[in-house]
Amino acid sequence: MAISGFGRGKGDSSSAAAPSSAGGGGSSSGGGMGNLTAFIDQGSEFEGKLSFRDTVRIDGHFSGEISSDNTLIVGETGQIQATIHSVCVVISGLVEGDVHASDQIVLHKSAVVTGNLEAPAILMEEGAQLNGSVRMGAVKAPTASKEAATASTATSQSSGNQASDSNNGSSS
Repeated sequence: MAISGFGRGKGDSSSAAAPSSAGGGGSSSGGGMGNLTAFIDQGSEFEGKLSFRDTVRIDGHFSGEISSDNTLIVGETGQIQATIHSVCVVISGLVEGDVHASDQIVLHKSAVVTGNLEAPAILMEEGAQLNGSVRMGAVKAPTASKEAATASTATSQSSGNQASDSNNGSSS
């Protein structure tokens, strides 16, 4: 099965979400992890849009889009080709695509990321590979930035035209 859901109890979610199996070592590197609710196992492939509210771990192949209200864990054998939006992203495998996290992104030493990272906090272990850019801190929505840039350009052009008109008027 490509995606396995875990119920509460019987130790399934606690053993699957243990720091050692999450590819992290403790709460500082896996911050925000809740109960593991789904798992894409090694050897499985999934394509499409994945949305979830709790913690999901991917050790197989995924391509498409991922959005989460909690934590995405990419295991050492995980291979992701996607744009990712999540609260926390912990990467130990391969990710191709942009990663946006509202809390933090953690790159373990086995991580290989080709894409841009955007988060208030980014932790990167020695040995992790990043081929892309990093943007940290509060980031405005792209549409608001474009509107502000357009308004700023229009104001500058308007001011420049007024100055030219004033200069033309005073020299007559």
